[in-house]
Amino acid sequence: MPTRTARTAWTGTLEQGSGQVELSSSKIGTYDVSFPKRAADDAGGWTSPEELVAAAHSSCYAMQFSALAAAAGGTPQSVEVTADVSLGPDKAGGFRLTGIKLTVRGEVEGLDDEQFLKVAEEAKAGCPVSKALTGVEITLDAAQESA
Repeated sequence: MPTRTARTAWTGTLEQGSGQVELSSSKIGTYDVSFPKRAADDAGGWTSPEELVAAAHSSCYAMQFSALAAAAGGTPQSVEVTADVSLGPDKAGGFRLTGIKLTVRGEVEGLDDEQFLKVAEEAKAGCPVSKALTGVEITLDAAQESA
């Protein structure tokens, strides 16, 4: 399997500095980051490590869910995954990720609601990004939508 790369160039201090995150492997974009925007309620067009983790987690989870749904005999029609990643103070000092909430809505032909929820839980446990984030509490809100 390939290795993917991102690069950040930073100038200045934590409080007054800023940087740019480049998605180097895909070459699809460069995004501004700063600590004041990271800690603000309104990101104002800037991204953050937490948003990038949320993007990684939601996309990884969607792929894992689709694979497991098919393996369980279902045919995924649509799956929408939202990952809310929270940053907060760390008792040991500094900051840490304090929680991740995965919200999953989808339609899978051939799976009833109970099977859908089982697949959703298995995907949460089996997603490579979930595995990498085992030190963070990950909660799941999953529901199947009907056509």
